[in-house]
Amino acid sequence: LRLPHSMQVDREGYVYVADRSNRRIQVFDSDGNFERMILLRAWYDTSQPTAFGPGNPNARPRVSAPWALCISNGPTQYLWAADETPGRIYKITLEGEILGVLGTSGRELGQFNWIHGLAVPSDDVIYVADMNNWRVQKLILNP
Repeated sequence: LRLPHSMQVDREGYVYVADRSNRRIQVFDSDGNFERMILLRAWYDTSQPTAFGPGNPNARPRVSAPWALCISNGPTQYLWAADETPGRIYKITLEGEILGVLGTSGRELGQFNWIHGLAVPSDDVIYVADMNNWRVQKLILNP
């Protein structure tokens, strides 16, 4: 690990660590044995954070550094992770498949600058500790 920045434990006892400087999430069993690694590999254009995807000629799949983690407590648990750049939040299966991405860097509502905390109390609500914007945002997702 190099600058572990956040840690969560799922119902099965697996420990998820945001290994920020190594740009990965490491997963360990309850005895501390390494199980797997999750990468936040998603498309984005470094010149235009809101324009991402394979249709954008400037976009490339890049691995982002995880800064904050949360595991939801619903019937199906999901790993939620936030990155430094481009300032997005990822919904991920516990096995590591990225299901969705939201947000961009910035100072407007729904934009983030150095997310340092996430809380997901229900399937349709996310609280985001947005450090450089000096605020907590409550996001309400479509049910």
